[in-house]
This record gives sequence, C-alpha cells and structure tokens, in this order.
Amino acid sequence: MTGRLAGVRVVSLAGTLPGPVAARRLRAEGAEVIRVEGPGGDILRTVAADLVDALVGDQQVIRLNLKEPADRARLHELLDEADLLLTSSRPSALARLGLTREVVAQRWPRLGWVAIVGETGERAEEAGHDLTYQAQAGLLGAGTELPRVLLADLSAAERVVTECVLALRQADLHGSGGYAEVGLVESARDLGEPLRHGLTAPGGILGGGHPAYAIYPARSGRVAVAALEPHFWARLLDLLGIAGTHEALAAAFLERDAQDWEAWGSEHDVPVVAVL
Repeated sequence: MTGRLAGVRVVSLAGTLPGPVAARRLRAEGAEVIRVEGPGGDILRTVAADLVDALVGDQQVIRLNLKEPADRARLHELLDEADLLLTSSRPSALARLGLTREVVAQRWPRLGWVAIVGETGERAEEAGHDLTYQAQAGLLGAGTELPRVLLADLSAAERVVTECVLALRQADLHGSGGYAEVGLVESARDLGEPLRHGLTAPGGILGGGHPAYAIYPARSGRVAVAALEPHFWARLLDLLGIAGTHEALAAAFLERDAQDWEAWGSEHDVPVVAVL
C-alpha cells in the first residue's frame, strides 16, 4: 500500500473504539497495522460487529493470549519490527505483561508508544467510558438522554494519530520514539472549551441566542440554519422577506418541506440543510 506512512509498521493492542479508529487512519495513510486481540477477540464485536469490520478493514489480525509466555514472545517479535505501539489498557495491566515505559524504551528505543488512558497522569488507572468522560467534561445535557456521538473516544483517536506522527518524527530526529499518553477526559474537555466560554451555552450565539443559528421545524422534517456571516444573514432575510427574529423564521420555514429548503439553500448559497 502506498501513502504518506508507507513503510511504517504499527502494532496495536488497543481495542474498543479510540484505538481502532486511530489505527484505521494510520492504515489509510499507508502504514501496515497488525492488530493484536485477546483469545476472545474484541468485545466490541459482540455488540457492533459491522463497526469492527469497518474499522479493521485490511489490517492483519492476530489473536494472542498474552498471559502465556509463548504468546508474549510472539508479541515481542512483532515489536522488534514495529515503529509504533498503540495500547488502551490500564498501565498496571500492561506492566503485568512486561510493558512498562522503562522496559519498552530499553528494548525498543526507536519504538513510539502511544497509550490511550482515561485520564493522563495519576488518574490513568481509573475506570470509565465515553459517557463518564463526557460527564466529567460537562458535555452532557440537563436531562437523561444519552449522547449520540462518542465525542471523547473519537476526538481522542485524532490525538492518537497526531501523537503517532510526532513519535515518528522524534525517532527520525533523535533515535527515540518515546512515550505519550492520550487522555479521554482531556480530549473531551478540549471539545467543551467553546461551551465553557459561553459560545454554545444556552442563550449563547451558538446555543440558541441568535436566530441565524438554529433548528426550525419545517412543513415536514426540520432544517438547520447557520447563516451567521452578515452576508448570509442579510441574504436569508431578503429572500424570505421577513424580520430577523426566531418567530419570523419559524413561521417561514413551516411553508416548505425540509428537503425543499435544502435545495433552496443550495440554489441561493445560504447554509440551510435538512436535519437527517
């Protein structure tokens, strides 16, 4: 496979979602990815097999029982030829397998190790999932509805890719790939920065405070309107012939179906789309 990471070999012990998403990105850029699963496979496959298939793609999948010396030796052989190692287990669990920062740095000095943890530093051992990480970051709504997007997991995956590229660069410059932790809580907190500064908070300009940036019911379906720039806003009001209030826009959008409004927005270069 050709690509910007052609010739790079990745060994991934990172199951569930952030690790596989990151590994797929690396693979798409040309890296060779060897995915190491436990004897029972990835637990995510029991609830979302199609998703796992989409993530694994053309990666090489090897099942090893790393509690067995022979299988640990096989992992070491893989690491002998690897440029990057991805993990998503607690540090203590990895240490029981002989994977500590000191051991890895000594045996595989050029190897870049990117570890996905719940939170970096002293709290890396604490258990959690995307829901608890979003809760800690203040990203959940006021009710009990669960988030539709796994923000912590997916944003962390992007950080993992960045850290992998930095590790490769460091190895080229200094001969040592080094170790980096990617915290799911920190990733979620960074996504919440606009909220903390009021931009997307209730009543904020992107939180319902401006009629140019809102969701409105249509005759059928709903439309998302994002006419924030003055030229878009002026064009929208001029074309609709209405005042710039929530009430006026709400009444106007009830006159057509959502898909018709999307076609209208495309025709007139106004950011209006149907909500899928």
